[in-house]
Amino acid sequence: MHPHTRKVLIALCAAAAWATPAGAQRWRIQYEFDEVRSSLAVADLQFSSPARGVAVGLVLEGGSNPLRSAPHDKPVALVTADGGAHWQTVSLKERPVSVFFLNDSLGWLVTDKGLWQTSEAGKDWTKLPKPPGRILRVYFTDHNNGWAACADKKVLATQDGGKHWEVVRAASEQPGDPNTTVYGWIAFANPKLGLITGWNVPQRYERFAEWLDPGSYVDRRETPHLSLSLQTSDAGLTWKSFSSSMFGQITRVRFGPLGKGLGLVEHSSGFQYPSEVFRILWPTGKSELLYRDRTFFISDVWVTPGGVCYLAGTEANSRLRNVVPQKVKVLKSQDLKEWTAMPVDYRAVANRVVFAGQGENDLWLATNNGMILKLTP
Repeated sequence: MHPHTRKVLIALCAAAAWATPAGAQRWRIQYEFDEVRSSLAVADLQFSSPARGVAVGLVLEGGSNPLRSAPHDKPVALVTADGGAHWQTVSLKERPVSVFFLNDSLGWLVTDKGLWQTSEAGKDWTKLPKPPGRILRVYFTDHNNGWAACADKKVLATQDGGKHWEVVRAASEQPGDPNTTVYGWIAFANPKLGLITGWNVPQRYERFAEWLDPGSYVDRRETPHLSLSLQTSDAGLTWKSFSSSMFGQITRVRFGPLGKGLGLVEHSSGFQYPSEVFRILWPTGKSELLYRDRTFFISDVWVTPGGVCYLAGTEANSRLRNVVPQKVKVLKSQDLKEWTAMPVDYRAVANRVVFAGQGENDLWLATNNGMILKLTP
């Protein structure tokens, strides 16, 4: 076959795969980092309104390892004020971990060295006093009251917007070694009902990182470990603690209206399922298995105000999913029984994706390798 003919056929196949019926929703690439000899590892993405959004991450120079900062790597924020049509790059002074916005202007940035605040929609950041813990994620219910999920078996609470913090005793009193216990997620179903999740994983000696010795990670069997949670029914004034032994780690919890919630459990490469999604029934807090697929690694879930649910991740064609990027995949359901695969731009590949959105149809996906996709008609 002539080389030109082969290129034409490849292009036609790609176009056919992307073609969908008129009016069908699809995920299109809205932003793609394309600088030569560098890449963008997006850590988190938040939209405070259909117009304003902020993505934070690290520009990796050359072949840098995203798990370790190199001298020339650049922490950045991508800021949009027009729904993602245009993105402005803002330099950051510390490596970003996660971001949270209360409204269009006020937000908090968690970094590897502390906590920052913006009142200018992410265009400028001011460092707050150093908190008494290694924060991974924050959640605020108003300008003053918020909580921080931390490493070392800590949860912190603030009543002045993050200037001062107090330790939540219910978190540190949970079982498990503080050196191997992490709280990683905070979610509120409504202003009074909140949930913080974490896990304890005994330390193991690893001779090499996964990307250097991937075979050892594929063959490793996952073992049960402690899963921790804190629940509040009085807007965070008091917290009740719960613990159980389970496989995997609860990495996401998303709530929608009328108590509809989704919880995501991620497993190691050696487990039979890469991830599992559970339905959370509030206010009882009970859960039931909703979805799992050996060929689909789900890294985020979403529930719209109207109750439509989304699962997003990558095809699990390789057990080296943390090393080899795979095709991005999204499923949608309105009744939590039938799941429909949505068209995704064929160029979108990643190891992980993260959701962000406002309202029913203003939804975005960010990949860990510098792409932002938007749900479009």
